[in-house]
Amino acid sequence: MNLPLKRLFTSANVMDYETPKNQMHSPRIYVERTLALIKPDAIHQAEEIEDIILRSGFTILQKRKLQLSPEQCSDFYAEQYGKLFFPSLTAFMSSGPIIALALARDQAIAHWKTIIGPVNCTKARETHPECLRAKYGTSDLRNAVHGSDSFSSAEREIKFMFPNSVIEPIPMGEAAKDYLGRFVSPTLLSGLTELCKQKPVDPFTWLADWLVRNNPNKPQIFDGATGEEAA
Repeated sequence: MNLPLKRLFTSANVMDYETPKNQMHSPRIYVERTLALIKPDAIHQAEEIEDIILRSGFTILQKRKLQLSPEQCSDFYAEQYGKLFFPSLTAFMSSGPIIALALARDQAIAHWKTIIGPVNCTKARETHPECLRAKYGTSDLRNAVHGSDSFSSAEREIKFMFPNSVIEPIPMGEAAKDYLGRFVSPTLLSGLTELCKQKPVDPFTWLADWLVRNNPNKPQIFDGATGEEAA
C-alpha cells in the first residue's frame, strides 16, 4: 500500500508537496516553436549567433546547414512573390549556405522577433542597437537572420526546412490535465512514494534513475526472434 505523499524532499530544503485547493491552477503550457535562419551574409558568425540564441532561453530542437536553389527559395518566400525585391531576395538566399534552426521556448515567435530586430538594418541600429540585425546586417536584403512572423508561418517554415519533423498540437487546459493524469502522474507518484521511503542522500539522481528503470513506455528490446520462432 502506498504511503500518502506529504512532502517533496530536495537537496537544499524540504518543500510542501500538497498545495491548498484554492491555490491550484490548471496546467498552462506556453512552449512555441519558431524557425530561425542564419543567412549567407552572416554564416561566418553562426557560432556567435547560436550562443546568443541559447543564452536567450531557447532550445535548439533541430539544426541543418544547407544551400537552397533559387527555385527552393522561391517556394520558401512564396508569400513575397510579386514584390519588387523578390528576385533579389531569392538570388541572395541561394548565393551561399544557410543554417536553419528550429527553436523552442515560451512565446518563441515574439521573443525571436525581438532579438533579431527590424528588417531595416539602418533603423535597427538607431532603435534597437543590440539586436542581431543591427550587429550583423548591412542592408534590408543582407540582414543576417530570418524569423517566422506568425504561428502558421512557423509551422510551414519548419516543415519546409525539416520535412521529417512532426509538429504536434500542444495540449492545453483540460487536454493537458488529462495527459498528465494518464501518462505522467501515476508513475511519478509511485517514484515519489519510493523516494520518501528510501530517503536517499541524492534524491534527484535517485528519482531520475528510478524513473528510467520504471518507465512504462520504455522500448522493448528483442533478440530478433519472433514469439513463434522462440517457441
